[in-house]
Amino acid sequence: MSEQAKKPRGVARVLRAMDTSDGAGVSLKRSVGSPQLDMLDPFLMLDSISTDNADDYIAGFPEHPHRGFETVTYMVEGAMRHKDSMGNEGVLRSGGVQWMTAGSGIVHSESPEQEDGLLQGFQLWINLPAKDKMVAPRYQNIEGRDVAEFSPEDGVDLRLVAGEFMGKTGPVNGIATKPVFIDAKLAAGREVTLPVPVGHAGMVYVFIGDAIVADKAVATHHLAVLKDGDSITLKGGPKGGRMLLIAARPLHEPVVRYGPFVMSSKQELKQAFEDYQQGNFVRKAAS
Repeated sequence: MSEQAKKPRGVARVLRAMDTSDGAGVSLKRSVGSPQLDMLDPFLMLDSISTDNADDYIAGFPEHPHRGFETVTYMVEGAMRHKDSMGNEGVLRSGGVQWMTAGSGIVHSESPEQEDGLLQGFQLWINLPAKDKMVAPRYQNIEGRDVAEFSPEDGVDLRLVAGEFMGKTGPVNGIATKPVFIDAKLAAGREVTLPVPVGHAGMVYVFIGDAIVADKAVATHHLAVLKDGDSITLKGGPKGGRMLLIAARPLHEPVVRYGPFVMSSKQELKQAFEDYQQGNFVRKAAS
C-alpha cells in the first residue's frame, strides 16, 4: 500500500558510513558529519552503533556539554542510561527515542545499561534556527510503546517517530525543522512509498540487510541522500532490509561549530566556551 506520489524523489548519491569512535571509545559508523558529507542542512551528524561486543560500547559517553542544536537518540536494541545537569535521569530502552533540544546549554552523560548483548541505535544532531539557539533546554522522552507501529501490508512494518503517514502522527512534536523520522522494515521485494515534504532535506540509512531506494541499490551501513520531491519509494533487497527515513526543513543559515557547540557566529561560539568553563550550563529543572 503506497500513498499517491506526484513528484517522487530520486537518489542524489550513496555513501558508505565511516568507521570511527566517540565518547570514551565507543565504536560507531558515521554517515553525516564525515569527510564525505560534512552536513546536510539541517543535519549535522548521524552516527550508528550496532555491535554485540561489549568492548565496543561499555565505556559509553561520559559527561559532555551541548549548546545550539538538538540531539536525537533512537534505541533499536539495548538500553542506555541518561543523566544531565538539570537533574534528569532515566533509561532509554529498545524502541524508545529521546529528542533533546539542548538550546542554551546542557551537560549530560550516556552509559550502556547492559554488560553484554546487542546494542543498536542512532545519534542524530539537528541544527536549531539562530533565533532558537538560546532557548531553555527541553526533552521529549518517548517509550517504545508510544511510537506508532503499523503494517500497511504483509512484509512492510513501520515505526513512525516524527511526521505523518496514513492518518497517523509521530509522537515527537513542536520541532522547528518539521522532521520526518520513520523506521521501515521491509521483507524481500516488498515496497512502500512514504511522503516527504517538498523542500525538506532527506536521507535513508540502511542498517540491516539491503534495500532499493528509488532506483538505487543501498547496502548495509550505507546512506542514500535524496533529491527533492514529495515522496520516496523504498523496497526490501534480496534478503530484506531495515532502514531509517529522515528528513527535515533546511535552515539556510550560517553554521559556526566546534565539538559540542553549534552557533551562528564566532562570537557566539566563543561565548559558549566561556559559559561552559564558568559552569553556566549547570541548572536544575523547574519544579
